Amino acid sequence: MSAKKSDIETPAQVLSMHPRKFLLWLFIVSIVMIFASLTSAYVVKQSEGAWLIFDLPQAFVYSSIVVLLSSATMQWAYWSAKKDNLSQIKVAVGATLALSLVFLIVQYLGWGQLVDQQVFFVGNPAGSFIYVLTGLHAFHLAAGIVFLIIVLISTLRFKVHSKSMTQIEMCTTFWHFLSGLWIYLYLFLLLNN
Repeated sequence: MSAKKSDIETPAQVLSMHPRKFLLWLFIVSIVMIFASLTSAYVVKQSEGAWLIFDLPQAFVYSSIVVLLSSATMQWAYWSAKKDNLSQIKVAVGATLALSLVFLIVQYLGWGQLVDQQVFFVGNPAGSFIYVLTGLHAFHLAAGIVFLIIVLISTLRFKVHSKSMTQIEMCTTFWHFLSGLWIYLYLFLLLNN
């Protein structure tokens, strides 16, 4: 007895992801959980009263612009890698790296503006929260800078191109996440201050 074509089982298509990409997404989810818990704690603590009211530093507006520009240059690097335009990858990753350093400098200046307003890490919880939220983001951005340097070195060694995209895809994903996280934090602080 012969089997009909419809009786033959076709194997189910297996969904797979590169193990490093999977780890990156686990890392991103853990960061989201940390910031979700911190922003929730912020709202709860603020509702208890005795909350210090202050203006967000003007520097945070500039750092928001810088982080969005860095996200655009990182996307440019990704598109350049897909097109095997190695010289543009180097320029775009280098520009992202430079903008990320500018972001950290502007954040530092923003903390100085907070001190000028008598907002300190110790004392009122409002000050503590703003330093913890922005400082923790800066720490993760520093990790992103290390990732950018690794991608830049790989690019200089001709290891980033259209047939080897995993590293730059991961870096681009993480960088867009960091940019989005900063915009979320800035808007959260702006609306809940």
